[in-house]
Amino acid sequence: MPTPPGPAATGPTAPCPDPAAPAKPTAPPPSSPPSSATGYRLVFAVPEFRSVFAAHLLSALGVVVCEIALSVLVYRLTGSPLLSALTFALGLLPYVIGGTLLSAVADRYPARRVLVVCDLLCAGCAAAMVVPGTPVAVLLALRCATAAIAPVFAGTRAATLGDILGEGDLFILGRSLIRIVNQSAQLVGFAAGGLLLAAVTPRTVLAVTAGTFLGSALLLRLGTRARPARRTARGALLGTSLSGTRRLLADRRIRALLLLTWLPPTFVVVPEALLVPYADLLGTGPAGAGLLMCAMPVGAITAETLVGTFLGPRARARLTFPLGVFCVLPSLGFAFRPSLGWAVALLVLTGTSIAYNFGVDRWFVAAVPDELLGQAMTVMQAGRMTIMGLGMGAAGITAEYVPLWVAMPAGGVVGLVSVLLVVAEVRRTRSRGAA
Repeated sequence: MPTPPGPAATGPTAPCPDPAAPAKPTAPPPSSPPSSATGYRLVFAVPEFRSVFAAHLLSALGVVVCEIALSVLVYRLTGSPLLSALTFALGLLPYVIGGTLLSAVADRYPARRVLVVCDLLCAGCAAAMVVPGTPVAVLLALRCATAAIAPVFAGTRAATLGDILGEGDLFILGRSLIRIVNQSAQLVGFAAGGLLLAAVTPRTVLAVTAGTFLGSALLLRLGTRARPARRTARGALLGTSLSGTRRLLADRRIRALLLLTWLPPTFVVVPEALLVPYADLLGTGPAGAGLLMCAMPVGAITAETLVGTFLGPRARARLTFPLGVFCVLPSLGFAFRPSLGWAVALLVLTGTSIAYNFGVDRWFVAAVPDELLGQAMTVMQAGRMTIMGLGMGAAGITAEYVPLWVAMPAGGVVGLVSVLLVVAEVRRTRSRGAA
């Protein structure tokens, strides 16, 4: 993504050189928002971003509600808690497939076309789930398909924000608003899904989610400009995807920033994955478990909004390393077997650390070649979701053999060491070609 202004390091002056890459196509300049607007208002003043934001709001809610409805449907058809839980796991693990084998799609084809087609494919998968008599294996396969599409959609959308919002701080704030939508969708989506399932059948809810994907596709088609592809690559899509991923991972600066994006969430989800058994340990029941699950998104939304509203680019960049390290520290408090109130407070504090992404986004944009921007964002998203899924699995396995008050802080200890090592590597690579 384009280089934002400010004193933060810009990474190598010529990362991942590719002499054979074609010249970057000329895109229309981003819309200029009114000079009286500031902060997030400045981002919303751009008409195209409003369309992207509304489309993402619809599709994010659709994904969350679809997961809930499909999980309930599978459980009613099979009576198996394992298969029901598997529907959630399948929302994470296929990310690595789409993010690795299809990552070149984000740069190889016009962005608007990719976004609309992804939404239409997700709508088709949700509609196929509605058909009565669909076997459970097919339902799970359709869930895998939507999960494989998700990183391509997310990477393309992230790269498109650079075209829409330009090369400065607007892009960083736009990414922040997308994260706020993701966190809010967890809260609103679970509540809305629960209310819908109390009134109608799971298949009816799945039909509603198909409608949200169609609405998102329509907003993107009518509300955004048609722009040319960033990169006209020859050869098979698979080969282009793998070679582009190798180029990204071969660059030390990009590799370090990817690790800084992936590792903190990996250890943050360790206590999150064990909240249901922890609530049972406290004897608070489903209500307590629900409160614990809401705590981290509440902290994330609050911190993201406050930091994006009241701090400038330099201050946000200076918070990157402290918040990246801090995010794994609250889980150490579970060693003291906190009560429900203290556990909620620890999770809220964990959520506030999401604001470290402001600086990471800024540095990552500066380090990635523009012709690989979409693919880089796809790989980033796919890696994050995949490694989070592995972190949840590791947390569950650990909790099978040791008490919860040991398993939960253990993730914090390992996470602290890992994040400190990655921060040190990012600092070392920052000295190369820093502005």
